[in-house]
Amino acid sequence: MTLTEDPRGPGGQAEASEPATLSHFDSAGQARMVDVSSKASTLREAVASGSVYMQPQTLERIRQGRHAKGDVLAVAQIAGITGAKRTSDWIPLCHPLGLDAVEVGFELDAVASCVRITSRVRTMGRTGVEMEALCAVSAAALAIYDMCKAMDRGMRISDICLQEKRGGRSGTWIRE
Repeated sequence: MTLTEDPRGPGGQAEASEPATLSHFDSAGQARMVDVSSKASTLREAVASGSVYMQPQTLERIRQGRHAKGDVLAVAQIAGITGAKRTSDWIPLCHPLGLDAVEVGFELDAVASCVRITSRVRTMGRTGVEMEALCAVSAAALAIYDMCKAMDRGMRISDICLQEKRGGRSGTWIRE
C-alpha cells in the first residue's frame, strides 16, 4: 500500500519540530471527550485488519463449516458489526456515532494457517471511524477465538491495525 499526502507528514505523524498534543486531555491533564461540535460533517471511512492464527485442522473445520457450535465466520461477522456499533461502550472517550456502513470480511489463509479479517466502516460525521474499524476486527477475532477455543486454545490474535482512513481535516492516510 502507499502513503498519500498528509499535511502532518509521512505516516500521519506530526513533524519533529511540532510538539505533540494529546487531544483527550485538558490543560490540567484531566481526561475529556474532545468537543467536535464546531467540525463540519464529512464522509469518514476507515479500514482495519487483523488475523487469528490457529492449527491447520481448526482452520479446515472453519472452512468446511463443520464446527459443532455452528458457522464460525457468520457469528464472527455479526460480532464485528456489533463491535463497530458499540465502540463507544468499549473505548471510554470515543463519541457514539451513527454508522452508515460496516463491512466485515474474511480470508482463510491455509499457508499461514489463519483467518485474516478486514473491516470497512463509513459515516457522515464530525469525527473519524478508525476506532470503530479496529473494534470490528477485534470483536470478530474474539468471536472466532471463542467459537474455536475448545479445540484450539493456542490460537493467537495478531496484527490488528489501521490500514487506511479517509476524510476529515487530516485527509487520507494509507499504510505503506
